[in-house]
Amino acid sequence: MSRSVFVTGGNRGIGLAIARAFQASGDKVAITCRSGEAPEGMLAVRCDVTDQAAVDKAFEEVEAQHGPVEVLVANAGITRDQLLMRMSEEDFLSVLDANLGGAFRVAKRASRGMLRKRAGRIITISSAVALRGEAGQSNYAASKAGLIGFTRSLARELGSRGITCNVVAPGLTDTAMAAALASERQAAMIEQIPLRRLGQPEEIAAAVHFLASDAAAYVTGAVLPVDGGAAMGH
Repeated sequence: MSRSVFVTGGNRGIGLAIARAFQASGDKVAITCRSGEAPEGMLAVRCDVTDQAAVDKAFEEVEAQHGPVEVLVANAGITRDQLLMRMSEEDFLSVLDANLGGAFRVAKRASRGMLRKRAGRIITISSAVALRGEAGQSNYAASKAGLIGFTRSLARELGSRGITCNVVAPGLTDTAMAAALASERQAAMIEQIPLRRLGQPEEIAAAVHFLASDAAAYVTGAVLPVDGGAAMGH
């Protein structure tokens, strides 16, 4: 059966690959984006995940066209990298609000319909950085590590209602974010990955798609690293 799938930050990179994977399996896919056009066949809604009113409005649009959200992928996030001694409080808190606070807002809103239906899938996108740390990314690592505790707590709260909650933790992936790194920096990071290459967005999407499938109905509270071995699990 075609499900109502909502992917935040689904207009590019990993989020877009996730959205396309669900679309390919026949699901009704909605994504959030702050600019640009929607990929063909998808519903795009404007949404700032740091704004609860915007989140509520986005869900209302998705529900009106696709029905209650049955699969939520909380993927939207930002980076503001800087060494601790140079990092402003604004840069620290803004990353936490977008990456962790954003997941809280969309998961809370999505859970309404899931609780009524007594079924659902919530998947948050963390990072290998949450598991191993990275210099200059203390804000990002804190936000992504927070997602693990947040999602596992949801798994305990919502499991009795048939709702699974899991985490996918990508490593360095071939996206615009990786392309923006200096070539020397990228090469040094790849050298630390046992498989010695970047991940592909489609590989992350495959893990997310699995966790949302019937085959993963008995998987909840899990952290699935897709990082070429960079963080060696958690």
